Amino acid sequence: MMKQIIATPKAPAPIGPYSQAVLKGNTLYTSGQIAFNPETMRLVLDDIKIETTQVMDNMKAVLEAAGMTFEHVVKSSIFISDMDNFTKINEVYGTYFDEATAPARETVQVARLPKDVNVEISMIAIL
Repeated sequence: MMKQIIATPKAPAPIGPYSQAVLKGNTLYTSGQIAFNPETMRLVLDDIKIETTQVMDNMKAVLEAAGMTFEHVVKSSIFISDMDNFTKINEVYGTYFDEATAPARETVQVARLPKDVNVEISMIAIL
């Protein structure tokens, strides 16, 4: 079975040689999402909670384009530019999952993210 490219106008268009997500069999691999507003392609960086909400809403759109929800997510990777923002990011992130069935996850502070954003999140989901 070939891979299927997942694309939706409800999430930001790729800004490089990558896809929003790739479906192989019943497994979805998403690209990292940052806080681009998909309608304006402007970054939403006013507040870390608002930025994280935009990232998660973008991810929700990608999951939905593949016929999935956050309940299908088995692994998340969160990259942040400042670990001092972890609590606020985690607070927003947690509203998208049921804590009892939340996916595996790692959160890593990195030196720099694309477009100098504060948070980037990618996920793996299984149908």
